[in-house]
Order: sequence, then C-alpha cells, then structure tokens
Amino acid sequence: MILRGLWLLARGRIAGIQEFGNSPDAFTASLAPLIAFPLVGASLSILGGDWQPALIGLLSRLCAVLALPLIVHEFARHTGREALWLRTATALDWSFWVLIPLLFAAAFVGAALVEAGLDMLHAEVAAMAIIAAYLLWYQWFIIRTGLALSRLQALCLVALSSTALFLFSVAPLVLGK
Repeated sequence: MILRGLWLLARGRIAGIQEFGNSPDAFTASLAPLIAFPLVGASLSILGGDWQPALIGLLSRLCAVLALPLIVHEFARHTGREALWLRTATALDWSFWVLIPLLFAAAFVGAALVEAGLDMLHAEVAAMAIIAAYLLWYQWFIIRTGLALSRLQALCLVALSSTALFLFSVAPLVLGK
C-alpha cells in the first residue's frame, strides 16, 4: 500500500493519501528507517573515533526528522485539521524514499544535458534544480492533500518546514567549524 500511495501521490493523484495509515503504529513505522539510518551511520563513525562530529550529525538529523511531524501537527492543530496530521506525517516520512529513484533520474537527465552540449557543472545544477523543484511540489501536494489545505496554506507550511529542516541540517555544520 505504501508504494502504491507514493506512486499515486508522485503522479498528483489525491487517492494516494488514502494508502497510508492514520494510526500511531503507521507513523512509527514510517519514522523507524529515518531514525535507524542516521543512528547506524553515527555508530560507525563513533567506532572509527570521530565521536563528536558523529553525535552532532546524529542529533541534527534526529531534530530534522522529528521537526517535520511536529510542525505538521502544530499546523494541523492550528487550522482545525488535527485528525488528519498522522496520515499526512506518515506519507511525508515515506515520501523521503522517492529521492532514490529521483537521483537515478537526475543522473540520466544530467547525462542527456551533457550530451546536448551543456558542461558537466551546469548539467548537474540543472538536474538537481529540477529534482528540488519536484520534491518541493511533492511535499506541497502531500501536505495539501493530506491536511485538506488551500494552496496558499500548503505553500506556507512547506516554506516553514523546509526552512526548519534546512536550519537543522546546515546549522550544525556551520556552527561545528
């Protein structure tokens, strides 16, 4: 059901949101891999002797992973859509995995742009910009569909959550130097 939901949402089909559970168990299952991968990565770094950057990285990733559902919950509560937040947060967590096929698509697009005569740097930037734009749209669509928001409300929530995730991801890197 999750793959079908991701596929439908990725194509702009509203019905895709119904493929995700609206329960604490479904939400916890969507969070588990997003927490496990940074935890394993940090553990390997700690075993390699880089404990301080590993802990900072782990904490920043955990904050970023947990910030999105928290922001979605508060926004849903504020707009009277609290009953819809779990399904929306669950879909947003699973939507992270769409990045993997998109990276393959970016490599293909980048190679096609290079073949068309664009230099490698500009081809990579163009491919990543296309993916970033799509991912922002995808997140907007999930939020708009999941919380039954207006286009502008969904845009505001995407802007707020993207800013928070950027700060949690980048601030530790900047402050750690």
